[in-house]
This record gives sequence, structure tokens and C-alpha cells, in this order.
Amino acid sequence: MHSIKLPSKPLSSPHPILNLSFRLFFSAAALFAVATMLLWAFVFTGHTDIDAQVLNPLYWHGHEMIYGYALAVVAGFLLTAVKTWTGVMMPHGYKLLGIFVCWLMARLSWLAFGLGVAIAGSSVWLLYAAALFDMLFIGAMAFVICRAVLQVKQYKQMGILAKLALLTLGNGLCYWGIISADMAITRVGIYLGFYLIIGLVLTIGRRVVPFFIERGLSGNGTDNVTLRNSKIQDIASLAFFFAFFMTDLFYPNKYLLTITALGVAVVNIIRLLGWYNRGIWQKPLLWSLYIAFLGICLSFLLYALQPWLGYQHSIAMHGLAIAGVGMMTVAMMTRVSLGHTGRSIHQPPRTVNVMYGLMVLVFISRVLLPLVDMSHYLAWIMVAQSAWIACFVLFCISYLPMLTRPRPDGLFG
Repeated sequence: MHSIKLPSKPLSSPHPILNLSFRLFFSAAALFAVATMLLWAFVFTGHTDIDAQVLNPLYWHGHEMIYGYALAVVAGFLLTAVKTWTGVMMPHGYKLLGIFVCWLMARLSWLAFGLGVAIAGSSVWLLYAAALFDMLFIGAMAFVICRAVLQVKQYKQMGILAKLALLTLGNGLCYWGIISADMAITRVGIYLGFYLIIGLVLTIGRRVVPFFIERGLSGNGTDNVTLRNSKIQDIASLAFFFAFFMTDLFYPNKYLLTITALGVAVVNIIRLLGWYNRGIWQKPLLWSLYIAFLGICLSFLLYALQPWLGYQHSIAMHGLAIAGVGMMTVAMMTRVSLGHTGRSIHQPPRTVNVMYGLMVLVFISRVLLPLVDMSHYLAWIMVAQSAWIACFVLFCISYLPMLTRPRPDGLFG
């Protein structure tokens, strides 16, 4: 006798935003990007009661940009992409909501700390609560990804899992430094998290940027667009980047910093040249990714030159943050959100050009203009903050409706 396989129960969730992680986490990341930058503008100008004796306000900003905003985008992307890579269904519905609530509670605790809220006479309790929820969030995300990868034996994905483990370590160091009143440890935790995020961007970008360019140019009058990655470039990029971040974080020798940063820049510029196709300039979803990667390369050049030209280290660091985190995540979210909600990647909202232009303005105002005119440094920062906020407000207006509604084709996703 033949066994009869009954059809499995159709996937469902209480609301479309809980269908897949990209919907919930991209929406939350965009809203958080607006809220946290608005609050940072007040913290930066001294208009809040943040307890600077507990935590340096600069580290408050750095932590929330990395472990708040960037990690939300990473969660949205990975918990969606791993489903595609492995074929294993990722958390949706209330399970996804549970992971998200951990992220949300940590962010609310940090926002309250930034506002100067105190519990039992001290604001440090808010950071204890944030530590608990942050560890639960990263731990849950790493667990479901690890389970899926091991289930199908895709061991090539273990590098991403290793980076998630190190991100957990970096965040733990941040909280350890806060609890022990050691700002040096907190700094290590923040920079470790930052460079790990950049490492993830370089790793994932190496895969998806050429893939998106190939897909985006199909049917655009360009036949057989094939972009190849070189294994030698992959190894060289990884080796130079690892040496760079170890040097910058633990052994700030100007000769090593210049050599390693220049190595990362040159390898990835060569890679960009291999990815180039003039058709990308007709597709904002493509040129945005390309410009973001170019901004990363330029930022590494700024790191290489900084010891010799004497400008602030933070200029190069912010260049890498804006290009590698800000520009790249906006470019990825605008493209992924279209494809995974069943909409055409060839017909993005008209606002995307403005969004990308605003993010380029953030880079120019926060990184390039201070290099030539430090006398208006505060003004350049305020312009950059305003452009950042405007970019994500436009994202919310254009993309939240599609992220919170069912797919037009009726499929689950």
C-alpha cells in the first residue's frame, strides 16, 4: 500500500508584518533610526539629562547605532535569507514577535537612559534591563540560524554564525564596561561590534551585490550579465580587514594601520571594477549598492591617510559607518522589501532616488566637509543628522505600507 501524504497546513501569522522577519525588523529599524537620531541631536547638544558618569554619551550613540539599528537590519536580513539559503522556515508569527520584543525592550531601555530617566534613583538599572534583553535577542537569533544551518549541513555558513557569536561577545563587553565603570572595556565592545558589522557587510555584500546587479539588469537590453568573484580577492579582503581591525582596536601603529586599511581599500576597489556595468546608473536599486561599496573603499583610504594628515580618527570611522552601515542597509532594505513582498524590483517607489541622495549628503556633510572646513563642524553634523532623519522618514512613508500589508500575489511572505 502507498501512504498518502496529507497537505501541510498553510503558513499563517496574526498579521502580515509577522510573516517574515524582514517586514518587522526593517520597519522597526527605520522607525528607530529616526527616533534615536532625533534623541542623539538633543544629547549631542546637551539638552538631555543623560548620566555621563555612568556612560559617555558618545558611547550611548555608538552602541545604539551598532547593536540597535544595524543589528535589527542584520536580523531582518539573515532571518529571511537563511530561509532562502537552507530551505528551513524561519520564525514567524508569535515566535518572531518574541525575538523582536527582546530587541524592542532593550532599545526602549537605552532610549529612556538617553532621556535621563531614573529608576530607584539611578539610571543604571535601565542598562541592566537592556543587557538582559539584548543577550536574549542575539542569542535567540543565533540559535534559530544555527539550527537551520546544521539541519541541512550548510557548514559554509558557519562564518556568519561566528560573527554573531563575536557580536554577542562585543555587546557583553559593552555592558561589562558599563557595570564595572570601565569606559575602556565599553569602547572595545563598541568598536568590536562595529567592525564585525562591517565584516558582515563585506561578506554578505560580496555575495549579494553582484547577484542583485545580475538580476537587476536582466531584461534591460543587456544580455548575459555575469559578474564573478575571485577567491584570491575574498581571501585578501578578509586577511587585510582582520589585520586592520585588530590594529585599529588593539595595536594602533600608524604604519600597520595605513598598510592594512590601504590593502582593504585596494582589494575592494579592484572588486568594484569587476562588478561595474554602466547599466546600473539606470537602476537606483543597483547604483545605490555600488555607491555604498565605493563609500566603504573611500573610508578605508581615509583610515590609511589619517595618521599622516592629522584629521580626526572619528571622520574615517564615521565614513565607514555611514557608507557600510547607513548607505548599504538602506540600499539593501529598499531592494529586499520589494522582492520579498512580491513587487517588481524594476519599479521601486520614486522616493528611492531622494533617499539615496540624502544618504550621500549624510556622507558628504559628516565626513568630507569637515576635512576642508572644521570651523563649521557643528553645522555639518546637524546637516548630516537632518539628512539621515529625512531619509528614514521617506523610507517609512514609502515602505511601511508594503511591509505591513499582504503580498499582492496572495503568497505567504
